[in-house]
Amino acid sequence: MTVFGFHASHEQVDPRQLLADVQSAERAGFGAAMCSDHFAPWSRRQGHSGHAWSWLGAALATTGLRLGVVTAPGQRYHPAIIAQASATLAQMFPGRFWMAPGSGENLNEHITGDPWPEKEERQRRLEEGIDVIRRLHRGETVTHRGRVTVEHARLWDLPPEPVPLIAPAVSRRTTARSAAWADGFITVNQPVETLRELLQAYRGNGGRGPAALQVHLSWAPSQREAERIAMEQWQSNVLPPPRCWDLALPENFEAATAGAGPEDVTGVVNVSADLDRHVRWLAEYAALGFDEVYLHFVGRHQAPFLEAFGAEVLPALSALSTRTERTERTERTAEPAP
Repeated sequence: MTVFGFHASHEQVDPRQLLADVQSAERAGFGAAMCSDHFAPWSRRQGHSGHAWSWLGAALATTGLRLGVVTAPGQRYHPAIIAQASATLAQMFPGRFWMAPGSGENLNEHITGDPWPEKEERQRRLEEGIDVIRRLHRGETVTHRGRVTVEHARLWDLPPEPVPLIAPAVSRRTTARSAAWADGFITVNQPVETLRELLQAYRGNGGRGPAALQVHLSWAPSQREAERIAMEQWQSNVLPPPRCWDLALPENFEAATAGAGPEDVTGVVNVSADLDRHVRWLAEYAALGFDEVYLHFVGRHQAPFLEAFGAEVLPALSALSTRTERTERTERTAEPAP
């Protein structure tokens, strides 16, 4: 059965309010939560960027949800520090924390002043960092000299079980490559056929663990308001890779997307005032084979979304899942014995 979770957007909501929002999401019936680890938002209109790791400790302590974070070891963070932070959360909250280490975005990483590498170099640096993190989580004393340098590092408080490392990917190539090391895979909403190809790339190359999807959506009581929210908050996020990975400042994103219109935004955000339409979208994603689907309402004020989706969308998805399971059981029972 697909788990429907809440995406906590640090780039759009201040940390104190976002903590209240994730608590509200649990009360509304969401089964999990996730966030991304940014140093800056994609636009000045979004206007926030609290420290994800600080917030995660509070969110895990004040909810019973399983939580995850998309992060980038290698430039802004030394991999040993990420290993320590993740091990500490996993030790404090066993079985409830995962992280998705990616190759990063210049928007967050440029603050070190180091050059921004090409994608292949970033990917190799990530894979070295993942090896370092796994070894530290096993209790090894690690010395490593390569794209990252580690000198006699050891973690003194280990997680009771390995922290799941989930691969964030949006292309077939990166998805297939990540199957060699990942404990699961996460992507963002794209055309259904593209999502099907990504799932096949991961599973077909031996990828194990859950497949997760983050869905950007905009809902409001009127279609006009849903469209206004999406345009105001997500216009700066319509750039495809690699350009979205390489820009350094929110102002750069704003300038690059100044001419984007509603049709561009609806290409990356599911926009509708019709709750049934959102149910159909989400059910279709689940039917593709995603084990976890995280809902990201792109507005800044989460309460109306949480109330509406908790009251109508989540129960409808649960009912659909129950009917599907009953049908599958009936079909299995009706199959003749070999």
